[in-house]
Amino acid sequence: MNIVNSIKNYFIGSYAEMKKVSWPTKKQLTTYSILVVALSVGVAIFFAIADYILNLGIEQLINR
Repeated sequence: MNIVNSIKNYFIGSYAEMKKVSWPTKKQLTTYSILVVALSVGVAIFFAIADYILNLGIEQLINR
């Protein structure tokens, strides 16, 4: 019976905490989503360029 009360208290507490959350507006959510996608693409491009340059350097060392 103790485990049932523990689970019940967990869900009651979780529900109370979720009511306190300050949820973002639709505009904020859109802005943050675009920012995350843009940064992800930017980082992917950076690493692709870095990989290409390092690959050229390694090829030069191997072909000597």
